[in-house]
Amino acid sequence: MATNVFINNNQPQAPILIAAQSNQWSTGIWGCFDDLSVCCFASWCFPWFACSTASEFGECFCLPLLDVIIPSCTPPVSMSMRVAVRHRYKIQGDMTGDCLYSTICNTCSWCQIAREIKRRSQVLTVIPAQPVQLGAQQYMMTTQMGVVTSQPVISAAPQGIVTNAVM
Repeated sequence: MATNVFINNNQPQAPILIAAQSNQWSTGIWGCFDDLSVCCFASWCFPWFACSTASEFGECFCLPLLDVIIPSCTPPVSMSMRVAVRHRYKIQGDMTGDCLYSTICNTCSWCQIAREIKRRSQVLTVIPAQPVQLGAQQYMMTTQMGVVTSQPVISAAPQGIVTNAVM
């Protein structure tokens, strides 16, 4: 998603980082261009894709196959997965919307679910800053560009790669 570097200015301790969870879907229902690998996998082999997505979410791998076995207007497992993802990640919405998306465009709904699981399960990686002496000034410097997160990051520290450090 976004790559930001946060280094505290005027304070010797490490920056305070807080991952802010959004209460919205990270991509739209027709956001295939947000992650082409998900869209292609779903287009070429939907049953395997749905089973794989259910498994990544922690459900039984074969659970989505019940949608094929139990014929109905609204696929029950697809709708249930969408509701479960919304509840786990505290995404706004209601069962009416889940029912509509699962019924009208089941493949798009599963793609949105897979993108959400993929983005929200990414691990936060913080690359520490090292003090560097340049002349009479001491700076905090990173050897790589810094905080990689799947969610927006809130910090009171100003953004930057190299800043003055008070030790």
